[in-house]
Amino acid sequence: MIAQVKKTPPLRAIQAFEAFGRRGSVTAAAAELGVSVGAVSQQIRKAEEALEAKLLERRGRSVALTALGRVYHAAVSLGFDQIREAQDVIERARSADTLAISCLPSLASKWIGPQLLDWQIAHPGATVRLVGAETEPRLDTEDIDFRISYGDKYRDFNHYTELFTDWVVPACSPALLAKHPVRKPADILDLPLLSIEWARDHRSPPSWAEWAASIGALYRKASGEVAFSLSSAAIDAATNGRGIVLAQLSMAAEDIASGRLIIPFNHRLKLSQAYFLAWDRAALQKPFGPELRAWIVSISKRMGAVLTE
Repeated sequence: MIAQVKKTPPLRAIQAFEAFGRRGSVTAAAAELGVSVGAVSQQIRKAEEALEAKLLERRGRSVALTALGRVYHAAVSLGFDQIREAQDVIERARSADTLAISCLPSLASKWIGPQLLDWQIAHPGATVRLVGAETEPRLDTEDIDFRISYGDKYRDFNHYTELFTDWVVPACSPALLAKHPVRKPADILDLPLLSIEWARDHRSPPSWAEWAASIGALYRKASGEVAFSLSSAAIDAATNGRGIVLAQLSMAAEDIASGRLIIPFNHRLKLSQAYFLAWDRAALQKPFGPELRAWIVSISKRMGAVLTE
């Protein structure tokens, strides 16, 4: 007995049918495929003839998938999804000479951003894109190679390493301190206070209430106290003489070194969690990928050493 050979629809017919089911209309499918509406309809009829099954049905003025059409579309869509994913792989491979770092916005502007130019100069063949973002990226699907973030978010990634744990210290502009001199740490609490309150998914750095308690002083929140969601914005406000901030040392280091910020009393509080670096495994296969990761870790170790001095 000779087995009957099943007739497979032409690939163009399957492609037209898949596009129709995904886009919801013949017109949209035709626009995506760059063909006429009539050509899409013709190809779908060829698929129906080969399968000996009705895939579409008219409902009033519109056309929709039949029950068999929905089952068939779910099956063929898997293959086309894989084809589209393969195309994404090619696109990422084409940009292999570009390394993308996603970083918390304040870290991007105040810590790694100012130093990244030095690494770029030392590696003229590399191109680095720095993206400031609060949201944790999907390294396996987005065009991001490295992520620098904070706290428990490391659990979202397969490959990561701890960088350093920051400290906060009171810092203000020389002009503000000249106008409002302080003789003891508790006097700081009488200055205009700038607070930092991060989003709920990150535990905020130590507050003025915690700092006051650590020196045995009483803290009363003033009506004019200003809270910032970005550490960098609070530090910038302090350099402009708007008040005194519990500045993260990693982000305020350059302003302190230049004299734009001064520390009246070096009484520090440690953050409860550490920063971390995560990476996509494919990033280490790119040119300069391992070198960039090693550099980020090395500047983090230097920062960690400075923070513990």
